[in-house]
Amino acid sequence: MQSTEEFVRFLGEGEFGSVDLVKYTKSDDSSYQVTVKTSEARNYDSLNREFQILSELKGYPNIAICYGEDLEEGRNVNGHKVYKLLLEYANEGSLRSFMDNYTDRRLPDPMIRDFTRMILEGLVSIHSHGYVHCDLKSDNLLIFSCKDSSYELKISDFGNTREVGEVPSHWETDYPFVGTPIYMPPESLRDGAAKKTLDLWSLGCLVLEMYTGKNPWAGVGIFDLMDFLYDGEAPEIPEYVPCDAREFIETCFARKPKKRGNASALMLHRFLCPEEKTEKIVVAVAKEKVLLPVKLKLRIRRVSKITMDIIKKPLKLKILPSNKPPQFKKLLSKLLRLKTIHPKPLDSNLVSVH
Repeated sequence: MQSTEEFVRFLGEGEFGSVDLVKYTKSDDSSYQVTVKTSEARNYDSLNREFQILSELKGYPNIAICYGEDLEEGRNVNGHKVYKLLLEYANEGSLRSFMDNYTDRRLPDPMIRDFTRMILEGLVSIHSHGYVHCDLKSDNLLIFSCKDSSYELKISDFGNTREVGEVPSHWETDYPFVGTPIYMPPESLRDGAAKKTLDLWSLGCLVLEMYTGKNPWAGVGIFDLMDFLYDGEAPEIPEYVPCDAREFIETCFARKPKKRGNASALMLHRFLCPEEKTEKIVVAVAKEKVLLPVKLKLRIRRVSKITMDIIKKPLKLKILPSNKPPQFKKLLSKLLRLKTIHPKPLDSNLVSVH
């Protein structure tokens, strides 16, 4: 079905071209709006790379959706050939512009936790496909309003995305930044190889930015920034940031990349599931130990019930082989002959202590 396009407004401009809001009208008079990223022919490879990655990630959670089976061709006002990438339109704009709606640009704590979880869900998909985004920042995160007055965040702009281990052609020792400098980790200055832990450092910068309303390393010049990063320093975390959020950010800012863990592990951090405790149970299966994460939700209001259940259950003692002297074995036998008396359940939530 043929459709006509109508320019609505200019949205922004990136390294490889412009971004516009365009309205498409079909022959049946139905219409829809899309974000169109336009690049000149010399930047075709970069735009096509982004399209291929987005197509591979299509349908995965918290990843911006691209349309079509290929890039569209067109002509600019000067008659030069251009290529267009069609993306879903984020009606709330980027995270950076969205933060302008709040006092001091600081987002509410519950929203920060939700957005962090969404970023991680997107990173799990990106990393599982063997990619590193390499340019996570508030400009590259899109916000969509939902019908229930909530918001959804999606990762966009995969122009700098690289396969794990790949060194971008633009990385040089004179300008040793894989992505936007203020979001880059210390090790990226010495080694330009794309690693998943690079995105985790950037995530820590984003969480900090949502709490403070300021860019990471605000007020620090590029040369001072390089000095700080070469020394392994991280942005300062203000005292008002909640304790569990501070721990999460510090994990992302770990000097040793391996200590940052991975996106899946960070989703289990208490910053994102504060009412849950994760217990790892070791189970032997086919002579191999498998770690099964079990989430135990123990709320205060259930304490009395749990306590009563424990009281009602009979106590069992298990005798293990021991090399202790005979007198200890005789003492143990006497203890086992004693009758265990359970206290009567109390009507209150208190437990009697003898």
